[in-house]
Amino acid sequence: MLKARLRYDGEALAKLCRKHHVRRLDLFGSRAKGTARDGSDVDLLVEFEPGCVPGLLGFIALQEELADLLGEEVDLVSKAGLSPYMKDEILASRSSLYEG
Repeated sequence: MLKARLRYDGEALAKLCRKHHVRRLDLFGSRAKGTARDGSDVDLLVEFEPGCVPGLLGFIALQEELADLLGEEVDLVSKAGLSPYMKDEILASRSSLYEG
């Protein structure tokens, strides 16, 4: 069974992104393609403001706060850390959630 599109409070998401110095946050994967099924996580691609890339603990904190806000399991991927084999496909299929 296909899962409904992602629902979220845009204002709360923008506030969270500003708090963590996110330049851009995109949805990709099955949710962006409309093929998500029950149990599918939310794949998010994050790009940080220049000079504001967090360490591991900051990255995990952002992932957990996004999961709490969305009420779903989140797989957070840094644009800088994209696999060269998947990069073109991910960038072509992404859908913007926030751009600051």
